[in-house]
Formats: sequence, structure tokens, C-alpha cells
Amino acid sequence: METVAAPSPNFDARPANTPIDILLLHYTGMETGAAAIARLCDPAAKVSAHYTVDEDGTIFSHVPEEARAWHAGVSFWAGARDVNGRSIGIEIVNPGHEFGYRSFPDAQIEAVIELSRKIISRRSIPPARVLGHSDVAPARKQDPGELFPWGELSLAGIGLWPQTRKNRLTVSFENGLRAFGYGLRPDMDVEPQTVVGAFQRHFRPARIDGAPDKECEAILATLLQEIDFKD
Repeated sequence: METVAAPSPNFDARPANTPIDILLLHYTGMETGAAAIARLCDPAAKVSAHYTVDEDGTIFSHVPEEARAWHAGVSFWAGARDVNGRSIGIEIVNPGHEFGYRSFPDAQIEAVIELSRKIISRRSIPPARVLGHSDVAPARKQDPGELFPWGELSLAGIGLWPQTRKNRLTVSFENGLRAFGYGLRPDMDVEPQTVVGAFQRHFRPARIDGAPDKECEAILATLLQEIDFKD
């Protein structure tokens, strides 16, 4: 795994006494990887991430993990509004839905897995807090999107990919989403179906329609078991 220094000036200090307990994955959503890296390092852009993983597996290091990179924007997860302050952000080169969304190459995913494993080990990040940008900002973002291989990452020990048999949701779907960490009103001004769509994009990408069904309920029940939720 080759790592290249590409320092960004776009960071500041993390809030005092705030744990680093979220790994947040993005796609770059630009036409080329070079354009994305240039933007992440441009002081005028005021955006950054800790790392970028190119399609050939090259990793670019932008911001020290101890600092707060500016990648999540307006976001929410499990009561936290400053997701940047407690997360490490990885940008994954992909043109995204605007410029020709496509599958992620094997070499790229292998590098994402290796990098993520090291971060998770260093920071003791729990599986339920390995998230996509769309999870924490569902009204604004779709990345890393429905083609991202969350299941493959889970098999490598990164994040959750639930088995759904014999699991029954014992609360309303909206309350279950809230208990898992998703932001709904009044925490975020976003329509419930948009949040359901973000959930589907991560955990049931075969159909993203914003309408919870029995399969979605079983998936959410499994996820809530992973965080020991009790209603």
C-alpha cells in the first residue's frame, strides 16, 4: 500500500475531550482523482479529508488524524452534530452520481480495507460507527453510494453488514433509525423517506425507494442488536 503525502491546509483543532470514534467514508464525486486531490488541498475550497484512496490503490495523506479535517459538513449521528470533530474521513476516488458513478476497482477497495483496519485498530472505532457520508447527511449526500461494497468490508472486519433472518423490529421503523444513530426531525430538518433512502443505500442497496418494508425492518433489527438496543 503506497502512501503519498499531499498535505492540506484545511483543518483545525478537534474539540477538547472528544473521542475519535467514527470512520466516515466518502466518494470524491469529481471527474478525476487529480481534480479531487487538488480541491482537498486548495485553501480556498475549505474542504479536506484525512486520506484519499485513488482507483489504483494509492493513498494520499492530507490531514493528521489528530486534527479535525473538514469533510462531513452539516451532519448528525447519534446525538453528535460536529461529526468532523470526532471522525476520520476517507475520500475514495469515484466520479459519483453526477459524473458517471461506477463500481470501485479491486485495488482501491483492498487499499480502503487495509487503511481502515489500521485506523479502526488505532482508534478502537466500533463497527456500528463505520459510516458513509449519506448516513450522516442524508438530505445532501449519496456517497459512497449503492455500488460501494459494504458487505466486503464487513467480511474484512470493517463496519456492519447484517444477516436478516429471524430478526423482528420491536419499535417503529423511524424510532429504530433514531436509536441506531440516524438524524430525523427535530435533530435534522430532513424528510423521513430521505433518511430511509440513506439507510437503504448503505444496508439494502438493491432497492432504494425511501419506503421501509419487511426486509428493511429485519435489517434494522439486526443492526440494533449489534448496538445492544433495548426498547
